[in-house]
Amino acid sequence: MPGIEVWSQFDHDPRLPANTTMRASDKDRAVIETVLADAFAEGRLTRSEYDERAEAAMTSRTLGELLPLVEDLPVAREPQSGPRSLLEQAERKWESDRREALMGFVGLSVLLWTIWAATMFMGFPWPIFPTGFALMNLIRIQANKRDIIDEHVKRIEKKERKELKRREEGF
Repeated sequence: MPGIEVWSQFDHDPRLPANTTMRASDKDRAVIETVLADAFAEGRLTRSEYDERAEAAMTSRTLGELLPLVEDLPVAREPQSGPRSLLEQAERKWESDRREALMGFVGLSVLLWTIWAATMFMGFPWPIFPTGFALMNLIRIQANKRDIIDEHVKRIEKKERKELKRREEGF
């Protein structure tokens, strides 16, 4: 049961400090019991740990009493990033790429055109070629915004899957 799906089943997220003193419902207890059963089936809990925690879940009164029962299980971890924050991270990366392309274009243009003006003013304007390529890169990044962001999302997801697999293997 992925973490985001688990926490969305609660009417009030037990991870939020403001909700810890709120009374737990039967539905809340059942969600935690399901998480514990899944953890037991995956071999994360021994039978006695499962029994002890399931009993505590069924007799808990507040949401704050439920969270410690699963906090050492992967589902309790706040995801590194949810779907929205994955997109936000990818958009920030794209903005960084765009800034770098803009600064590369401006910096290269100023440097090369200054050299050209100081050494061979009125000669062949050779800086037009390297600055043209830098401008084409900036335009490419701006024009392909959606594709670049999608690629960044895929890269971030792949990195997170790899990290999760590494953690699950215990390395």
